[in-house]
Amino acid sequence: MAISSIQVFNCLRAPNAFPAATTALSPQNSHNLSASLRVSFGFRDFNSCGVKGCFVSSSSPSRAGAMVRERAERTEDYPLVGDSVDAVDDQLAVSTTQKFQERDFAGTSYVPVYVMLPLGIINMNCELDDVEGLLNQLKILKSANVDGVMIDCWWGIVEAHAPQVYNWSGYERLFQIVRDLKLKLQVVMSFHECGGNIGDDIHIPLPRWVVEIGQSNPDIYFTNREGRRNTECLSWGIDKERVLKGRTAVEVYFDYMRSFRVEFDEFFENGIISEIEVGLGPCGELRYPSYPAKHGWRYPGIGEFQCYDRYLMKSLTKAAEARGHSFWARGPDNAGFYNSAPHETGFFCDGGDYDSYYGRFFLKWYSHVLIDHGDRVLALANLAFEGTCIAVKLSGIHWWYKTASHAAELTAGFYNPSNHDGYAPIATMLEKHGAALNFTCVEMRTLDQHEDFPEALADPEGLVWQVLNAAWDVCIPVASENALPCHDREGYNKILENAKPRNDPDGRHLSAFTYLRLSPILMERHNFMEFERFVKRMHGEAVSDLQVKPNKEHTKLQGTDGQVAA
Repeated sequence: MAISSIQVFNCLRAPNAFPAATTALSPQNSHNLSASLRVSFGFRDFNSCGVKGCFVSSSSPSRAGAMVRERAERTEDYPLVGDSVDAVDDQLAVSTTQKFQERDFAGTSYVPVYVMLPLGIINMNCELDDVEGLLNQLKILKSANVDGVMIDCWWGIVEAHAPQVYNWSGYERLFQIVRDLKLKLQVVMSFHECGGNIGDDIHIPLPRWVVEIGQSNPDIYFTNREGRRNTECLSWGIDKERVLKGRTAVEVYFDYMRSFRVEFDEFFENGIISEIEVGLGPCGELRYPSYPAKHGWRYPGIGEFQCYDRYLMKSLTKAAEARGHSFWARGPDNAGFYNSAPHETGFFCDGGDYDSYYGRFFLKWYSHVLIDHGDRVLALANLAFEGTCIAVKLSGIHWWYKTASHAAELTAGFYNPSNHDGYAPIATMLEKHGAALNFTCVEMRTLDQHEDFPEALADPEGLVWQVLNAAWDVCIPVASENALPCHDREGYNKILENAKPRNDPDGRHLSAFTYLRLSPILMERHNFMEFERFVKRMHGEAVSDLQVKPNKEHTKLQGTDGQVAA
């Protein structure tokens, strides 16, 4: 919608500076006013960037131009209602309030909503802490019609003191409370350490007897090039090595899962336990521990390869010899460090060694170790939990997604550079075992990441779309959870859009969503009302306050330095 020069001037002038004009300006006067505005405010000539209410000087830095183009591409995410100010003589831009219509999810598919319980509700003695407080919070969740809760069953608590000596007492009390409230349970077999990562507020180590083994044989842990051990979980190199008091790692996992299945048989039989999520790596995710915060990693570092324990190096040597190039039995020596950027390394930079003959060999082996680990453990999980839905969690490593190498994904074990699909083979492996895929970061918007961390070249939306389609292409269920705390309507709307894609010809949608996590902040009145509204929409119910919601109002003027000034 075009507007007159006098309307723009009235927007810019100080309140009550002078009466508004009541007659239209002549073309000559309009031209003079535009010119005087340029002189008075020190404006130069500008080129339109294609976004309503936003102009960038042709002399602006390329990063600013890229940000503007990103904004332009993302304006189609929400249908606009009403018009904003375009320009005057293509010289001056003033943005007005843009509005978008929330999508109506009434009558759409029912997507169950679960809530993760706090990390420390079961203490190190396997006792349920603060029973009364938890019961009250669960009743509040029940009032919002959530379908159930998710709970970690920590290996380091249950089998803490001796091999095959299990203590499930605290979990039994918790499960009884959940059953009495007629909620369902998603249970995570957590074979990793808790503590040292983002969001961890307690410390739960691996079982004491495992830690003792690690003191004499530290190669049971993942190791980086410098020889630093990561005690968060066991290396996949010992999956078939009898180094755990006569058992292999996968045998230890199977015995633990089988004990759980026997102990809680009644909860399986009556359907209270709806899903078992099998922990396959750090944070319970199928990935290498390539970006450990406790070792100094900070976002958006590329991370480091974790294959230098002697068991994985033996596997690499065997693969190199089978390939006919025994000198390839080594990790990359130019892949940087935890907090490097791709362009700072010879391996991950554009045209780098990641795409050389050796690089492709190494990355293929590295990712196959990940897939083989999932394959072995899920085969045993299906034996232990026959007839129960099982799931695997993948992390959403979205930083550096817009680069050719996808360095952060490569160090985590996802062979997903721009010329290779790293998630389709994982989805195929999951389909083999009838396992669901649980994916993170569905609440994130690429534009937000670009504004907050432009140097990370992140694209969570692109990553989510790739992973969801990789899973749906092989017809496996896809569930999801938020990666970071979410309490605002904008984040919930993004989750809903990913949960129920618009105009999908096959009507595909998430099989479930798990909210991270139950906390005092979620229980605050305003936050909980937003959450309750979100649950209704995930269930396909109508909400009474679905209406046009304004964006934040931005009035931006172009300064003499060529930058957009707020």
